[in-house]
Amino acid sequence: MKEKNSLLKNPSFQAILSSLLCIVLGLLIGYIVLMIINPSGAGESIKTILLNFMTRSSNPARIKALGNTLAKTAPLLMCALSICFCYKVGLFNIGAAGQYEAGACAGLYSALVLGMPWYICLIISAIAGAAVGALSGFLKAYRNVNEVISGIMLNWIMLYLTNTILSRGKAKDPASPYTVKVSSGNPNALLPKGILGNIFSNNNTVTIAIILSILFAILIWIILTKTKFGYELRATGYNKYAAHYAGMKEKKNIIVTLAIGGALAGVGASFLFLTGYQEWSTTQTSVPGMGFNGIAATFLGGLHPIGTIFASFFIQSITDGGALIDKSIYPSQISDLISSIIIYLCGFVLFFKYTMNNILDRNKAEISKVDGSIIGDSKDSNTIDNNINNDNNNETDNNKESEDTENGGEN
Repeated sequence: MKEKNSLLKNPSFQAILSSLLCIVLGLLIGYIVLMIINPSGAGESIKTILLNFMTRSSNPARIKALGNTLAKTAPLLMCALSICFCYKVGLFNIGAAGQYEAGACAGLYSALVLGMPWYICLIISAIAGAAVGALSGFLKAYRNVNEVISGIMLNWIMLYLTNTILSRGKAKDPASPYTVKVSSGNPNALLPKGILGNIFSNNNTVTIAIILSILFAILIWIILTKTKFGYELRATGYNKYAAHYAGMKEKKNIIVTLAIGGALAGVGASFLFLTGYQEWSTTQTSVPGMGFNGIAATFLGGLHPIGTIFASFFIQSITDGGALIDKSIYPSQISDLISSIIIYLCGFVLFFKYTMNNILDRNKAEISKVDGSIIGDSKDSNTIDNNINNDNNNETDNNKESEDTENGGEN
């Protein structure tokens, strides 16, 4: 019983259990919506959303579809890490989408106009994303502008700035609203496949971005938990005034945190566009959903860099699965609905943990040292013991007062 309670009390186990509960509830609500639209195919549709690439007819097709999902998981994971890193330092980086746009702009411009190789493009993308993040951090540190407000504004500013820059010169395909394909504009800017291309049925979009994104997740976990630098950042997030009193440069830490978050999101954009999977549309009028999907992956992963790896894959998998359902009956956005419900439910993770701990504490009983019987909750027994001690002390004080009165009367 003690081992079971200790497992349920474990924060990591509680985080996993809460995330699974969010997933189950999200899928259940999504299934109910499908039933309302058309009950006949609801079961098959929710199965398709869940299985995604496993629904393909042949094994090579399944492996290639898995490669496509992994190719889009890498940039999603980087955006999720951006949000997770900043959140651990007490900042909500909702501006990851704008930093992602800055990285896409810088990476594609470097590749298509400047003719840079892929590794230089990644560095430039990181710098561009870091610059946008640092701007939001500067406003937060020195002008007390909430990072959510500045982040949302920068998302739209960077969207139209990116459209403007990439719609001119060599970057723009004159026959379409998209940028030039990197494979034809500058093949040296394509991320190398390594051995992954052969593993995933010669899928050209499967590159080292997948491995690099996982390494970034491990690196972020090490920085936050194993280094002095990470400790100072987390201390600033907990209480910037206490951090300042302890000699930490809290303003600098805020700017550095958002700059690192921006760099991660910026690199994430290059992990998508420098694989040749898709091109940037210079006429789009909505902020890319990659940054916002990163919020779902972050919270579903329990705000842990390693958990975010699995959560990012799940979010991207159900998103791709939603595109495979019968669109003549159901909208493909049903997967986005499920993701949004999961995001909403993730806001109740702390509530789930609080409820779980209350149930465990209520059921916990201690064994009496005298006769081995269950005497109730430890909190209640402590209260009873304190009341008994207080009664004994009061009785002793009353006896002393009566003795003093008698002695005074005799004198």
